[in-house]
Amino acid sequence: MVSSRTAPPERGTAEAPSREITPTLNPKGEMLWESSPSRYIAKVSLATGKEVLRPIDPDELLVGAHRDKNPIDVTAQYLASRLIQWTGNENAVKDGLRKVNLLGIKLAETLGSAMGSKAVEKRARSLIGVTDRDVFFKFREASHLSEKEVKARIEKLQRDARLLLKARGRSPRLHVLLTGATGFLGKELLAQAANDRRIERLVSVVRPESVRDPKTKEVLRVVSPAQRGALLLKRLHITGAKAKKFVFLGGDIEKPDLGIAPREMARLKKTLTHVVHCAASVSFDDTYENSFRANVQGARNALQFALGIQGAKGTKFIQHIAIETSYIHGRKKKTTAQENALVFPRNFYNNFYELTKAMASLETDYTLVDKGLRVSQLLPSIVIGHSKTGNNRGDTKVVNAPINAFGRSKEAMDALQADAVGRGKAWLIGAIALSFPGDASAELNLVPVDRVVEGILAALTVPESIGERIHLATDNRIRSDDIARITREEIGIDVRLADPTLFRNVTLPIVKAALERGGEPKLANALEKLGTIFGGYNEWGQPIHDVGNDVRILGLPVRRPNTEHAFRMLCRHNKFVQDFGKVRDLDEIARREYLWEKALGDIEHKTGRQVASLPPDEFRRFLTQRIDLKSFTER
Repeated sequence: MVSSRTAPPERGTAEAPSREITPTLNPKGEMLWESSPSRYIAKVSLATGKEVLRPIDPDELLVGAHRDKNPIDVTAQYLASRLIQWTGNENAVKDGLRKVNLLGIKLAETLGSAMGSKAVEKRARSLIGVTDRDVFFKFREASHLSEKEVKARIEKLQRDARLLLKARGRSPRLHVLLTGATGFLGKELLAQAANDRRIERLVSVVRPESVRDPKTKEVLRVVSPAQRGALLLKRLHITGAKAKKFVFLGGDIEKPDLGIAPREMARLKKTLTHVVHCAASVSFDDTYENSFRANVQGARNALQFALGIQGAKGTKFIQHIAIETSYIHGRKKKTTAQENALVFPRNFYNNFYELTKAMASLETDYTLVDKGLRVSQLLPSIVIGHSKTGNNRGDTKVVNAPINAFGRSKEAMDALQADAVGRGKAWLIGAIALSFPGDASAELNLVPVDRVVEGILAALTVPESIGERIHLATDNRIRSDDIARITREEIGIDVRLADPTLFRNVTLPIVKAALERGGEPKLANALEKLGTIFGGYNEWGQPIHDVGNDVRILGLPVRRPNTEHAFRMLCRHNKFVQDFGKVRDLDEIARREYLWEKALGDIEHKTGRQVASLPPDEFRRFLTQRIDLKSFTER
């Protein structure tokens, strides 16, 4: 069951403060701004066990605020990574680091005592690079209720949903409202929903889109939600009777009632059975304010919307499904991130995306327990393209970004081989662009988009998912060195893994400055973004996301997709279909992906083997027999 109880601090015995009784005030006694982390997180003194009533700066909650403060700290992280690779014993290395840290504290205390000065001790600690914080952070409790009372409430919500679902007959006809339909995950959900007989109607909340002149930024035309929806269905090849189940309404998740017009709201209150909230900002380098607005305020509005539907007279509402991320658990140094336990990570968060998604999850807990909303939380890990085809509907973010960058870099290097000057430039590009910040032992939890959507659709008719957090992740994680190997095999480049700590603190600043002075600011910014996005996720000691509820509760197949095969198909898709991100037109992407999927099916039928299991050269030979790769047309 959902629990936001926090783990005991390393020192001190304070209980987690309640979000209802602890005021969030600044030193002047003024109420904090609505989006402050203090609404969800308490800063507690290790000395007194009491809350420190000062506003929490969002930057305090990121790992970047607590590392890389001096050369000794950077060196220690680098050496720890090397020792783990040499010894294979991460626990022993972590224990050794703790002992070295304690030794540094004792040395600083001894020096301060000898000099009779606390200031000298503090300065010594800073120079040595030891960490000894005087505060810790805890999530606020969602409720004052005991675990037994919370369990009883959730069981009642599940019973209510079970009765409502049963009342719709053995073959229930569902009316679902979806946010985020135009996003990567939302598009796949529309594609699978088209063939799901349980879904009679799917209403998508979509904002109007302004088409601007690329140079002047002048608005040339506005595409209505209905027009955007029709274009989306066309690109997904959803036509005829299947297309009639989809409705696209104007709205905005950052507004109350999701910005839906009152007349439409009145209709929805009488018909909706489910709300699926997929909309979010997945920019790992976005500001706190933007992340909060999209991920927390958007979640809050969706929860309140669902609560209003659930409480309406004559409602048919069954449950709300909130899509979060398994990375709400933050940095855990290779300890298990349990599905139903959410504690503030002692190693903090990588970015504001993770932080605000964790805060949104706490908002969901509160609405479940205190307000009685029938809601379940599904938490995907890092979502990549389709497990069998790599299709990503034109997405170029997250894992797609470095693969496309590597491919374009290789093409640029190949084009420069004509003369000595060109070969020199090619060598420079290779030295700079083909370094990937990743520890060889680091593991990424990649999950194909089709597996995630299968989980979302399964939850529609599983009331037992209410009150649960369910990781839509994998138990066959992929290592950084496997990513480098597959990229080398599929793209033909030698990607070199760069230690994330040195890349972040030494290599990147030097290379960025050199590129900017050499007139290459775009490449400099691209490298900085690469380090920002992947530097944290590819360090040693990544969390292990507990999985099981996807099978035990949702009934998904116990054999999860083969992650290496899925990543290999991502590389092939980005190479042949997206041309490493140069094909940006979504209509062209849709045309190509349709032919691609058909060709892959033909190859599997002829060979009797999964296409991902075919060696790269053999796969290309079969592919060129079916598709002219220059024009990407069927032969």
